[in-house]
Amino acid sequence: MKVLTQNEQKILAARTAVDTLVKEGKIFSGMRIGMGTGSTAMPVVSRVADYIKDGTLTGVKAVVTSFQTANACQDLSIPVYTLNDRIIGGVLDLAIDGADEIDPDCNLIKGGGAALLREKIVEYNANGLVIVADSTKAVPHMGTRFALPVEIIGDARVPVMQALTCLGAKCTLREGVRKCGPVITDNGNQILDCVWDEPVNPAGMEDKIDDIPGVVENGFFTKNKPVVFIAKEDGSVEIRR
Repeated sequence: MKVLTQNEQKILAARTAVDTLVKEGKIFSGMRIGMGTGSTAMPVVSRVADYIKDGTLTGVKAVVTSFQTANACQDLSIPVYTLNDRIIGGVLDLAIDGADEIDPDCNLIKGGGAALLREKIVEYNANGLVIVADSTKAVPHMGTRFALPVEIIGDARVPVMQALTCLGAKCTLREGVRKCGPVITDNGNQILDCVWDEPVNPAGMEDKIDDIPGVVENGFFTKNKPVVFIAKEDGSVEIRR
């Protein structure tokens, strides 16, 4: 039996999710779709484009979460809008994205690609949320393994780190790759990556972190429960509704 690589699982999860949603009528012509960021979200964009190209879907309007996704949609002839555009009206029919961790209650950690603020704006303003992931993203609890990203105002770095330490977190400023200094988000902010020694309650911690002055947003996603498609090494896809 062929064992799927992590990248093959990502593609399988994305294609299965889009195919299933089109078949069930949950992706339909004319709808407003939020498009996520990252290595799992890109196959979603590509699969939606396939349905547009063959005429199954028409009039799809995308609202994207990063420059990466905007470029991909434009290259594949998917029209890109913002939540502010009158044709979107501040609300999306559906958002589709990947995740860095998914717990048994379908809470998420997102933001490994530093797009968490735009992802949360898009996905918390969507009537439905779909997450696609490979098997490594399913975890029993959160806080101790994949670092939670927290987007901050640069001038507030020290007091924010102190406040996060009081919440039990160990914080590291995310440094750029092939760039001197910190990662700068699409919004001009910095990222702190946070881990805990013990598992945390994602829903409670999401609110506590957002209450810290100088925090723009954090990578716990707990308030819009998704349908999750998780591809496995054996080629099966688990659907958590």
